[in-house]
Amino acid sequence: MSEWSRELRVATEAVRAAARVCRAVQERLVTADTLEKKDKSPVTVADFASQAIVCAHLEAALPRDPIVGEEDAHELRDDANAAIRAAVIERVAAEQSGAEPARVLDWIDRGGAPAGGGRMWTLDPIDGTKGFLRGEQYAIALALLVDGEVELGVLGCPNLPHEGHPGALFVARRGAGAQVGPLWDAAGSFRSIATARLASPAAARFCESVESGHSDQDESAEVARLLGITATPCRMDSQCKYGAVARDDAQIYLRLPTRADYEEKIWDHAAGKLVVEAAGGTVTDVEGRPLDFTRGRTLAGNKGVIATCGGIHEAVLGAVARARAS
Repeated sequence: MSEWSRELRVATEAVRAAARVCRAVQERLVTADTLEKKDKSPVTVADFASQAIVCAHLEAALPRDPIVGEEDAHELRDDANAAIRAAVIERVAAEQSGAEPARVLDWIDRGGAPAGGGRMWTLDPIDGTKGFLRGEQYAIALALLVDGEVELGVLGCPNLPHEGHPGALFVARRGAGAQVGPLWDAAGSFRSIATARLASPAAARFCESVESGHSDQDESAEVARLLGITATPCRMDSQCKYGAVARDDAQIYLRLPTRADYEEKIWDHAAGKLVVEAAGGTVTDVEGRPLDFTRGRTLAGNKGVIATCGGIHEAVLGAVARARAS
């Protein structure tokens, strides 16, 4: 049995199960009325339910592994949030056996492990909440880290097309390549993916956040000008952008700092970083430093993120430096 094969199987099953729950919430609870009222309760239900499902799978198969997740159940335990709590439990029970109320809350709280050294999982149960509410791109992102190295990455992208149908699942192992397959069909086949090899950065296409608050889009436009890029940027929410670079839908993903004091969360980048690197790309911060996952729950030693198809990375770093200095 190859290294990490069991962990990869468990992680893949967990992400698929969480994606089914998220899809069910999106279909049943996201309505024109909730969007008009800017009601975020559907994504709250999906977020908690997704974390409970993933943590339940990991607990059953790998009970000693700590999980560093985005959520905890503190607010759900408050009876003022009884309606949300009941909706979360209902959705988890539809997917997972043994989902008694107290156990569901405990599953969610398994994601509250401290981010230390050694072996741990990072989980973003729904990356891209606004994309989820719009019916656009979001991701379930799960990664295994050992002593600060991302060893496994799994990205479930429920609305990202794969071979003409919605639902793409990216899996990667460090040193063993990256693959993409259908998210919803567990019997479907995977294929290896590789980033582009461009003769010039001018031929590249950007992939960046829909939300301007997540990345400095004016600086991105200046970077494009400096590199001679004329293609319209591909804008989407979540770590789906990493998947897009890995399979050559785009060649550059920029997440340029909008605030000097902002620290990226480790669960927002661990899985996607590995998917791009395993496909042959390069991921650093805006100053060219490797992403450092040894500093707790944030990338405290890094500023921003740049992911590219690889060969153009130095040129992109140079353009970013010039744009940020102007």
